[in-house]
Amino acid sequence: MSSVSESMNRRMTLGLLAGQYGFDLDPVSATEVTVTSVADDVESVRPGALFVPSEDVDARQLEQVQARGAYGAIVPHALRGQVDDIHIPLIYAEPTMQQLGKLVAEMAGNPSDSLAVFAITGKNKETVESAVSNLADFLHMLGNPVGVISSSDSQSLERFLALEYPLSIIDVQRTMAVCAEDGAAAVILALDEDTLRENALQSVNIDVLACDDNSLSNAEVTKFVSRFGCFVGKQTRIAGRTQESDLLATQASSAYVDTDSRLLSLSIAMVLAAGVRKANIKSALRVSRDLN
Repeated sequence: MSSVSESMNRRMTLGLLAGQYGFDLDPVSATEVTVTSVADDVESVRPGALFVPSEDVDARQLEQVQARGAYGAIVPHALRGQVDDIHIPLIYAEPTMQQLGKLVAEMAGNPSDSLAVFAITGKNKETVESAVSNLADFLHMLGNPVGVISSSDSQSLERFLALEYPLSIIDVQRTMAVCAEDGAAAVILALDEDTLRENALQSVNIDVLACDDNSLSNAEVTKFVSRFGCFVGKQTRIAGRTQESDLLATQASSAYVDTDSRLLSLSIAMVLAAGVRKANIKSALRVSRDLN
């Protein structure tokens, strides 16, 4: 289901949308029409939705979304004059991926702004999945309610999320909004092609980014994740295993008999990069060891 609706935090008028992004609204009298969700495929359209097709669109599809209750649609200028039988407002535009990401994030309430966002990438899908799972367990041990977005197992806290992969821009924003609404403090993203489509992370603010390959430079990691629309800015910390994290992981090995110490080390390095004090990590590892 590619729609932002379950956890909508904001409504938007078509006039505001067109004005903010420089799009052409037809008719201009539709400025006060308010959309309450965004969908990128016909089946996901609900009453009040703005239809933003992810592929080429034609009059037949517009008739379908109109019948399903859409309040508007974004269509290319090439369709002007060819859709006279469509009576919902149309916004003529060719939005960039950056514009689409910003629009969807705004409709979803910019969920990544209220979450600590961790992302893990790498060349080995299985290793990435294991690293995501290990980090989720580690953050939970530190007392943080966590959401996970991964093709192997997406969850919002303890709730399993049935998603269709790979995820689009809309899917990612919707899922993060669900996690935020459920009370998650952090969300962990698996950055791989099974989980995400190209540009799926537009307007997602990532706090800590890590790669399972410690041999890659920060520039190489940044380039590696760029296909997902992942912007690595000044606020993003790129983490990797260090001697310090390796030592802490080794010291805790008795509590993690079935866990690869390298994965635990990567989790520790990411949490340190997020600003968690080493003393708190040591204390949590000690408690976990005592319980085991």
